[in-house]
Amino acid sequence: MRLFSIFKEIVIHVVKGPSTRNYPAEKREPFPGVRGKLAIDGEKCIYCGACARKCPANAIQVKRQPEKEWRFERFRCILCGYCVEVCPKKCLFFTDRLEK
Repeated sequence: MRLFSIFKEIVIHVVKGPSTRNYPAEKREPFPGVRGKLAIDGEKCIYCGACARKCPANAIQVKRQPEKEWRFERFRCILCGYCVEVCPKKCLFFTDRLEK
């Protein structure tokens, strides 16, 4: 009996085709509302630190002294978007995750 139930499953999957995507050849479109990953335009940034103060996960660190430095820890980021909203120069933005 068990052999016939397995055979039934095999026939169903042969007729339907694979249930997964052929990934490198067929790429899925991102879901609507997906934010992607955080990026910065370093030339516009004034290193005010507003993004670091607003970040609830403390994923952004901004230093003005002795030299200007902006550090982002992507694995701490929860992609809330508060830093993008508060940036006065709009140098922070979300990009597509699959972009090179």
